Amino acid sequence: MGRGRIEIKKIENVNSRQVTFSKRRNGLIKKAKELSILCDAEVALIIFSSTGKIYDFSSVCMEQILSRYGYTAASTEHKQREKQLLLCSSHENEAVLRNDDSMKGELERLQLAIERLKGKELDGMSFPDLITLENQLNESLHSVKDQKTKFLLNQIERSRLQEKRALEENQILRKQVELLGRSSVPKVLSERPQISSPEADRESSSSDDDENDNEEHHSDTSLQLGLSSTGYCTQRKKPKMELVCDNSGSQVASD
Repeated sequence: MGRGRIEIKKIENVNSRQVTFSKRRNGLIKKAKELSILCDAEVALIIFSSTGKIYDFSSVCMEQILSRYGYTAASTEHKQREKQLLLCSSHENEAVLRNDDSMKGELERLQLAIERLKGKELDGMSFPDLITLENQLNESLHSVKDQKTKFLLNQIERSRLQEKRALEENQILRKQVELLGRSSVPKVLSERPQISSPEADRESSSSDDDENDNEEHHSDTSLQLGLSSTGYCTQRKKPKMELVCDNSGSQVASD
């Protein structure tokens, strides 16, 4: 009667677990030795127990096997990454090519639409397409006219505002000039020397002549009055002369 098959699961009993670990560890190391000898293989075995104790076995130098493993693993990982990148790049290239083709088709369609809007490349269009194109052109023309009218109205409004602003500024400047003129004219007249004009000179000379004539007339009148009063005084002071006959018969004046 053979041994029953043991169920593979965690052993809960600590002692039984330790015994089983020792037996199977030794058996695993024995199998590794046999594999390295029988197959001329480089074998490295590292075991950590549940308590943290380490057990190892290597058919050659452990560091050599580990470095070889790291290099091989890195190379394998690198190759896998290269394959993934190649796959991704191939998919991306396919997507880019498809997108490029679609963009080229869209560009050609837009260029054809632009040429038709210019009135060119109309040979392959059907009658409904021509009607649609005509409606589009009419709408575009109407929009252009509306925009043009709007622009002109805005420009006129701006010109009116500028004109109004200029008039207001001109009026303000005119008022300021008037105020400055009113405040500066009396001061200028008081400080400015009197300038003679030909008419003023003539008027002054005529007034001087009149004054001279008046003075001469007054002096003449005074002279005449003086002479008259002098004669009068002379007449008053003149003694009376009487003729007296002396014994010789001659007349002698006596006072």
